[in-house]
Amino acid sequence: MSEKHRITIGTRIPSLKGVTDDGNLLELDKLAGQWIVIYFYPRDATPGCTTEAGEFRDLYAKFRKRNCEILGVSRDTAASHARFRQKQVLPFRWIADTDETWCKAFDVIHEKVLYGKRHLGVVRSTFLIDPDGTLHTEWRGVKVAGHAAAVLAHLAAA
Repeated sequence: MSEKHRITIGTRIPSLKGVTDDGNLLELDKLAGQWIVIYFYPRDATPGCTTEAGEFRDLYAKFRKRNCEILGVSRDTAASHARFRQKQVLPFRWIADTDETWCKAFDVIHEKVLYGKRHLGVVRSTFLIDPDGTLHTEWRGVKVAGHAAAVLAHLAAA
């Protein structure tokens, strides 16, 4: 997505579709009328991603009380997501963004350095979409510890 079309705070989210961990097609537009947290993370079953998913899981009922759905997104396959969801007992859906459509729309793939080697990877980021489908808030370069609670607090104040 070009800089001209990049999703920014106050703009409508494009009509995105993706395969979920259960193999079904999710259409983002069908979630209109409620708040949506979309969080992007590098890879299933890694320590940071497992911690982050667990924090959102533990607060999920509180998000739902605020009419908010949570979606986890990574470039992993639906099968990988299904294993991760089952093992961690995660109540929300996961988008298998294997073609990077969602990642590119939200501009979360950037150059990263790991052990001195450069590669393109998903930068841990979270987006809060309002019930009208507009980007309300974004968090980029997220540090995992306490992040889900901070998103919930922000939602409660919105």
